[in-house]
Amino acid sequence: MKLAAVGSNCIDYYENVEGGLPCPGGGPVNMAVYTLRLGGSASYIGPVGSDRYGKIMREAIAAKGVDVSHLHVLPGTTAVSQVELRDGERILGDYDEGVLAQYTLSAEDMDFICTHDVVVCDLWGKVEGFFPDLQARGIPTAFDGAIRPDDPAARIALPYTDTFFFSPEGGDTPALREQMARYAAQGPKMVVAMLGEQGSLCYDGRSFHPFGIVPCPNLVDSMGAGDSYIAGFLTGITAGASIEEAMELGAATATETLQYFGAWQV
Repeated sequence: MKLAAVGSNCIDYYENVEGGLPCPGGGPVNMAVYTLRLGGSASYIGPVGSDRYGKIMREAIAAKGVDVSHLHVLPGTTAVSQVELRDGERILGDYDEGVLAQYTLSAEDMDFICTHDVVVCDLWGKVEGFFPDLQARGIPTAFDGAIRPDDPAARIALPYTDTFFFSPEGGDTPALREQMARYAAQGPKMVVAMLGEQGSLCYDGRSFHPFGIVPCPNLVDSMGAGDSYIAGFLTGITAGASIEEAMELGAATATETLQYFGAWQV
């Protein structure tokens, strides 16, 4: 798979680790790195600031083999999320979006994105308004609604999203299935609920497909687990795998990420 990961990035700043530790991350960036880990290729299209965190981000992404030819350095600060690590779970604090606040795609960016197999964005990417044009140009689209699938950005993207991901609380319930069917009726070919320890559930417009987890022998840090699942699922689907096979690859990719510190190892 050749993935175009578009929009948000951020420095995950671990307040209680090593006196304060900045780690490159952000949903689309993570998905690009995980796609490389799975043997695919990926590009990141988005902005970083002209500060030292922007330099850290660009160098770390490039070192992983991600194409950064359309990573733009803008005057200002790179997005930062404050994180506290507690018993393997990350507690998210304040978020400063920095130069992402005014980000938009250029015509050249759009042309470049369309040379890939699939494009993915999330709630914080500021590019949901480009999804109608991207889908019309024939590139499969994916969107991560995270824990807020009804936010304005997700609602804008939803009718033009081929695969819609989100992370609800709880497990597989009738209410969740109704919610997923409602999203699917608005346009997506597949809606995927990522349920953490309870696995995942996919609705393809006709049937629901449940899948459990791949057991994790050593939980270190949950940062990036959902992004890993998305990268694995999209890699499987793009390669022609069945929904269940794609879900299994997503779960296995997430489990690998759970076993080390940070979203990915720099």
